[in-house]
Amino acid sequence: MNLANGRPYLAIPGPSTMPDRVLNAMHRAAPNIYEGELHAMVEGLWPDLRAVAGTSDHVAVYLGNGHSAWEAANANLFSRGDRALVLACGRFGIGWSEWAAAMGVQIDLLDFGKASPVDLDRFADALRADHGHQIKAVLVTHVDTASSIRNNIPALRAVLDTVGHPALLAVDCVASLACDEYRMDDWGVDVTVGASQKGLMTPPGLGIVWFSERARLRCAGSDLRTPGTDWTLRALGTEFWQHWAGTAPTHHLFGLREALTMIGEEGLENVWARHEVLASAVWAAFDGWGAGNPAIALNVSDPVYRGRSVTAARFGAPHATHLRQWTEHRAGVTLGIGLGMAAPTEPAYHGFLRVAHMGHVNAHMTLGALAVMQAGLVALKIPHGDGISAAVRVLGQAAGV
Repeated sequence: MNLANGRPYLAIPGPSTMPDRVLNAMHRAAPNIYEGELHAMVEGLWPDLRAVAGTSDHVAVYLGNGHSAWEAANANLFSRGDRALVLACGRFGIGWSEWAAAMGVQIDLLDFGKASPVDLDRFADALRADHGHQIKAVLVTHVDTASSIRNNIPALRAVLDTVGHPALLAVDCVASLACDEYRMDDWGVDVTVGASQKGLMTPPGLGIVWFSERARLRCAGSDLRTPGTDWTLRALGTEFWQHWAGTAPTHHLFGLREALTMIGEEGLENVWARHEVLASAVWAAFDGWGAGNPAIALNVSDPVYRGRSVTAARFGAPHATHLRQWTEHRAGVTLGIGLGMAAPTEPAYHGFLRVAHMGHVNAHMTLGALAVMQAGLVALKIPHGDGISAAVRVLGQAAGV
């Protein structure tokens, strides 16, 4: 029997579920792009975008996805032949290194695997080995969307300061922004990369780069920059069109405006706290399921290093793929693939999946997704313990009376 008819729930790590308020804000006629309402609205976007990243410095918006934001950051940070140290903890750390290498940047890659955060001692050793300070920037994911590993960004800044290395610190926050606590200025980050389609609850289409004044000055001569990627014009241009290198992405901007308003209404720290609790409920469910089947386990063993927006897990092949297919086609809940954990051609690929809990998500959405997963485990006769009771306890204790 098929029980999927009705409103589907997309529990993948981007695009995330979009609020009706955001969709309604976008459902309108195209505005005048030369003056008036659009210009006034955009003036209010800049301080709110700075606030969500925790910075008082610069922000540039690009028409594109997270990969386009990587490209924009790379183009402004580097000249051809410059060196970057990449700290990879999953597929997206590797991906950023590949993107930069394809643009002519020399990459020193430290790969910490698919289940561990950055090893601070190895990071320090790599910096000390750079006697001539040739490394211009360190690239790292805050939360890797594939592995769900969360790195300790203040600790990375502390290593840079202790070693006395002048490299800029650039952080990919595509999966963590407006989900996990993030404080760009307080944590000493020079460049932050984000996108619209995850915690910012807006359709894919906007890549966002925040950059410090230190980064602007250090990178003023970068020769990979093009008219379309130049962050100086986008952040500091005196004419409206310069912010977009042409026509503004009007409807995305109206959606983003509403999403930032919703974040402001809830309060950013409350948004972080909500994601903390919902993530804890998901982890509790997996622990409960795993009590009845050791093949079911979270990818990241230490909760300190788990992202609060997405959870990567294993079920043992081929159970993860079978469960994803069941939840989507029989019950209307779409789960994320186990991206980067194994090649799609390998049997092991079918043993991994991801559950997203980012952006516009609450207790009943999270419990509903988890309950559907447990129903799928029952239907598919996959051994498991009781995960739902554990998740209910977490949410009940957190919500109180």
